[in-house]
Amino acid sequence: MPRRRLPFWPLLFVLAVASVLSVIASLAFGSERIPLTEVVAAVTDRFSGEPAGRWDVIVWELRLPRALLALVVGAGLAIAGAGMQTLVRNSLADPYLLGISSGASVGATAALTTGALAGLGLYAVSTGALLGAVGSALLIWLIATAQGGLTPIRLVLSGVVLSSGFSAIASLLVFLSDDARAANSVMFWMLGSVGGATWEKLVIPAAFVVVLAAGLLVVHRWLDALAAGPETAAALGINVAALRTALFVILSVVVGVLVAVSGGVGFVGLIVPHAARLMVGARHRVVLPVAAVAGAMFLVWVDVLARVMVRPQEIPLGVVTGVLGAPLFLLLMGRGSYRFGGDR
Repeated sequence: MPRRRLPFWPLLFVLAVASVLSVIASLAFGSERIPLTEVVAAVTDRFSGEPAGRWDVIVWELRLPRALLALVVGAGLAIAGAGMQTLVRNSLADPYLLGISSGASVGATAALTTGALAGLGLYAVSTGALLGAVGSALLIWLIATAQGGLTPIRLVLSGVVLSSGFSAIASLLVFLSDDARAANSVMFWMLGSVGGATWEKLVIPAAFVVVLAAGLLVVHRWLDALAAGPETAAALGINVAALRTALFVILSVVVGVLVAVSGGVGFVGLIVPHAARLMVGARHRVVLPVAAVAGAMFLVWVDVLARVMVRPQEIPLGVVTGVLGAPLFLLLMGRGSYRFGGDR
């Protein structure tokens, strides 16, 4: 018996409202708890022209950029995860499948352990990570095309092999470093954090996520056909090779940008697209918006938990997403039959 799907527009509206409320509520949590009434007052005072209150700087300069960056990264990873699963037709695919995160870790580790790009100041690690991510994506593209094209099996195997190699290089850089704190810094970065969020850092990842979402929605019918199989897509007149190349490029760039500003936040891009399909079906026209909003809200609350669980210290986001994501995904999968790409 087919699973009954949730109505798309009401669900999207509820998730969107819940995401906005989640951002506002998240501003109350941190190393110091702020009453929710004071949070609302700090937000409204800015728009009403009232003098800045006691919590103005904490709310507007520290916590709100952080919450919005979590929102952007969560949405971006969820959309990228859905796109990656379609690109390689693999239900276990996530945004980091192609080794982009591992390549970024090499760049970030080099910046942290060797002082490379130190002239860029606070942007040194992010820049190193972005260069590493772009370099790894380019290397995978060269390898796959040299062997006959961007087929799913070549992308998966190239990504897995190069990911192991990049991880080994990052570990070697830590081992050779004279900085005793390098291992902790690299490990924390690899597991993800949005603690360094600023208003300036929000603009670029937000723009790339919007472009990614808009681009995938424009070609949602092509993505549905590709998910059904390359033969089906070709029979419908779609240039499969061109579509795969375009998907590979845009996903690589966006994931590289997200990793550069937040590190490697795992599980979001894997579980959220599947959860969205369980709720609204497999069509990309409905999966992508639901996954984006659900991923955004999920990462906002993950960041809240990361801040308060061992206050005043913070837990890396990847730890929290793994602890929450695994049982949540198993629970969703256990509620009934589920199909992906024709597989049950």
